Amino acid sequence: MLRILAVVTLAACTVGLGVRPAWADQGQSPGGQAQSPPAGQAAPAGQAADPRAALLKRLPPGSKLEDLRPSPIPGVYELAQGADISYLTADGKYFFDGNLYDMDSRENLTEVVRARARLAMISAVPESQMVIFSPKNPLYTITVFTDVDCAYCRKLHSEIAELNRLGVRVRYLFYPRTGPNTSSWKKAEVVWCSPDRNEALTRAKSGAQLDMTKTCDATPVARDYALGQSIGVRGTPAIVTERGDYIAGYMPPRELVQQIKDLQLAKR
Repeated sequence: MLRILAVVTLAACTVGLGVRPAWADQGQSPGGQAQSPPAGQAAPAGQAADPRAALLKRLPPGSKLEDLRPSPIPGVYELAQGADISYLTADGKYFFDGNLYDMDSRENLTEVVRARARLAMISAVPESQMVIFSPKNPLYTITVFTDVDCAYCRKLHSEIAELNRLGVRVRYLFYPRTGPNTSSWKKAEVVWCSPDRNEALTRAKSGAQLDMTKTCDATPVARDYALGQSIGVRGTPAIVTERGDYIAGYMPPRELVQQIKDLQLAKR
């Protein structure tokens, strides 16, 4: 039996189930129409056209040529949109999603691509745009998509001192599950606009009353939320390790550290 390295959700404040291709949620089929590549991308005379160009017509609007890459299986393309990875046959007739394994190494090749994508997207966010709780000499760094009103996010944060003591550096990004124009979204903006964001986040997660009139010129809440959706966040807390592994839900500090260690060993 294949040894699956994905982490089972232990406890999370959920917003939905599973990751599906965008067109599946929009009621489209992979045969739905999409914009053709611009005329400027046409192959020069005498040069074979990129076979991916025809496949774009079978994908949802907004799909790009670079989203399609050859997969390890001959005749099958990998479709990568954020950390959502799926597969399409070269003739455009069949689409499938799920994990692709190397039967010799038992490695989850799809998860390798997902992890790389998560890491690239998170690495593009400067730490100045995060709320960070760190020990003096961290051994591990995790990035946590959090909702100030999520019970399990609050539980995790109540143990932040223990996480720091165990050498875990926690970088928070905002993911109010209820979406824009809601109380949780506003609280996230209030935390960001506070003079001491760490203290404000701790107060918000303890249920303390916030000054909901507080505003500032710009906050990263919308950007963080969109990033979470691209990564595939479906509940909070959503934890991403410094190697791009995804840990869904709350774990007690010692269990979380052990999970991080196990994931590191699995990648050696």
